[in-house]
Amino acid sequence: MKPLISPSILSANFANLAADMKMINESEADWVHIDIMDGVFVPNISFGFPVLKYVAELTDKPLDVHLMIVQPEKFIQEVKDLGAEIMNVHYEACPHLHRVIQQIKEAGMKPAVTINPATPVSLLKDIIKDVHMVLIMSVNPGFGGQKFIENAINKVKELKALIKESGSNAMIEVDGGVNLETGKRLIEAGADVLVAGSAIFKATDPKEMILKMKNL
Repeated sequence: MKPLISPSILSANFANLAADMKMINESEADWVHIDIMDGVFVPNISFGFPVLKYVAELTDKPLDVHLMIVQPEKFIQEVKDLGAEIMNVHYEACPHLHRVIQQIKEAGMKPAVTINPATPVSLLKDIIKDVHMVLIMSVNPGFGGQKFIENAINKVKELKALIKESGSNAMIEVDGGVNLETGKRLIEAGADVLVAGSAIFKATDPKEMILKMKNL
């Protein structure tokens, strides 16, 4: 089965966002990955909901919304109002993770959980059957264009084993330093979804790059 590709608009050209969204719409991309940062949970601030509303209006692709923020449960309704299909929260930001997962489901979205590079896969054991997807960060969250952390490959393999062993149907997504070389290795390790920003938007032909990733 071909991997799903979710271009990260954090790397898009915000001076001409409509053109980049048109490119994604016409490409083989499966989802649109949106990172929301608060400058507290991660050392950076991205765009707020008014900008995201504009993004949502520009595409029919499912929105894969990743909240790199403290207390993400406070924004479930806002994410839902965008028309998001997937709401992704950080394990490290949710002391009551099971409750937040249930709240996302109740809002009619698919819950996903992200783990940072230093967070072990084993901590997901008790919620793996409740989530639609797990996102493994292969860089430290907050900035685009970082170098891929090699241990992410092992974490994908470990997560794949946990999913199989528990009887979960969770998908595995990876974000950070994803390009054709790392993407191929991640898929071989068991990843289902690749998030790519710089590799796509800095390519000479972004649509062709998405297609190449899709065919890894």
